[in-house]
Amino acid sequence: MGLAPDGSGMVLLVQCVTDRARPGNGFCRQQVAALDRGARSWVLRSSPLPEIPPSRGVTAGLTVLGPGRALIEDGGGEEPERTWFTADGGRGWRAVDRRTVGTTPAIPAGAVLTTACVPPSPAPGGECARERIVVISPEDGRRRALARPPRLGDRPRPAAVAEPDGSWWVSGRDPVSGRDVLAFSRDGGRSWTTGRLPSPPAIAGLPPLRGVEVAVGPDAVYAAESGELEGGEPVKNPMRALHRSLDGGRTWTRMWTTGPEGEPRTVTGLPVPGPGARVTVYGERAPYESVDGGRTFRPAAAGTSWIRRTGVGLLREGDRCQYATSRDGVRWSEFALACEDPVPGVG
Repeated sequence: MGLAPDGSGMVLLVQCVTDRARPGNGFCRQQVAALDRGARSWVLRSSPLPEIPPSRGVTAGLTVLGPGRALIEDGGGEEPERTWFTADGGRGWRAVDRRTVGTTPAIPAGAVLTTACVPPSPAPGGECARERIVVISPEDGRRRALARPPRLGDRPRPAAVAEPDGSWWVSGRDPVSGRDVLAFSRDGGRSWTTGRLPSPPAIAGLPPLRGVEVAVGPDAVYAAESGELEGGEPVKNPMRALHRSLDGGRTWTRMWTTGPEGEPRTVTGLPVPGPGARVTVYGERAPYESVDGGRTFRPAAAGTSWIRRTGVGLLREGDRCQYATSRDGVRWSEFALACEDPVPGVG
């Protein structure tokens, strides 16, 4: 699902039909639903994606690039890579080339940041030696390299969309010191400011940092640092530390260091900043809330959710077909989508 700043959005749906007596007769239909600006319900629109056998699995993803604009990318691995773009809310789609072409001096409104291999590209199935930041354009769905990216080593990790204050964030490593750093831009990627994270010491035998998820709140910026933990119960989405900045990301304080016990030990998506020193971390088992900037936490509620940023604010994806959006991290607007029958009852 993707949501644009005007409240419109698009979502990729998959409905599978199976026959236990004849497994080979089963198929999965990949569909697109759209929510137009001001509309009360989602409606099905055309989709360029083919029907697939249930055994293949879904390889497609959908990215919203602003009101009525979206990109569908399919394939990877053994499947051919295909990409389609719509500028009319899914009423029509056209194929576009996924290769990076040229550069762009700035990140336009509605664009999405991602990474691509620095030429020459590796052989199919191979790993990139170096990656660079690219901008997916809302005008045509094409990828263009950012002309003046921050210098963050061979594996920069950009946040896909801008934060509410218009800032863009990228995590990586200082190529000189090798320390974990965050870079942010408040002029559309034309210039960048870098701040070093007070990360926990490296642990011998454990993989390095996985990445950093940044969320800008009304009174502070929070950065959840992911990486393998030493001791304690193994987890899938480990959080090594939570950092806070009170000057917009120039300097950071490590508020929480994860140990073998105590919660939160995991983070599913973004930390959720609230007013003052309030912050919530959603984990694999439950969300945990802090009222002192992340120094201490207490259980906030039951259930698990995944948090990410969209054009209308934070999107909370909970149990099957349960969603909620929030602009301030405190008040949430809940809705359900495609709970039972995704064809006639999309809304």
